[in-house]
Amino acid sequence: MNPVHKTIPVLIHNGKPVCESMNVVEYIDEVWPDNNPILPSDPYQRAQARFWIDFIDTKVYEPADKIWSTKGEEQEIAKKDYIEALKILEAELGDKPYFGGDNFGFVDIAMTGYYIWFEASEKLGNFSIEPEVPTLMASAKRCMQRESVVKSRFDPEEIVAFGFKIRKIYCV
Repeated sequence: MNPVHKTIPVLIHNGKPVCESMNVVEYIDEVWPDNNPILPSDPYQRAQARFWIDFIDTKVYEPADKIWSTKGEEQEIAKKDYIEALKILEAELGDKPYFGGDNFGFVDIAMTGYYIWFEASEKLGNFSIEPEVPTLMASAKRCMQRESVVKSRFDPEEIVAFGFKIRKIYCV
């Protein structure tokens, strides 16, 4: 457990905690550099990947949270903001199979954490993501079919059920 925020995720390596998802991913990449590099070797490309992680954490997370926890006009604004952020990501993805080009990388790892929530967001917000960002959704499907992701992801139906529980907590 994160010793400061008392939350997970945390990786314990050599008896020391490494906290927060993307910090853990970077740590793994640095400690075991010979096993399929996650971050690009080029410093500029690494900086760009970190920029997109920050974009995802701010511009994708916040409206997604509001889709789950609001209704009416506030939820409509959140859905618009969410789709706009996803369109920006889709433009960055371009015609590449992954954000890392031909290789599944740092930004793709970050996005898998959001891809698994798409179905719940659609059901809770009564809208559809795929028609708005078909290229991003195709990449999402590729990512979600990777063996490493399949082994570690939650069942989408459980996430939908969890989302409806969250709405009850927020009295939405």
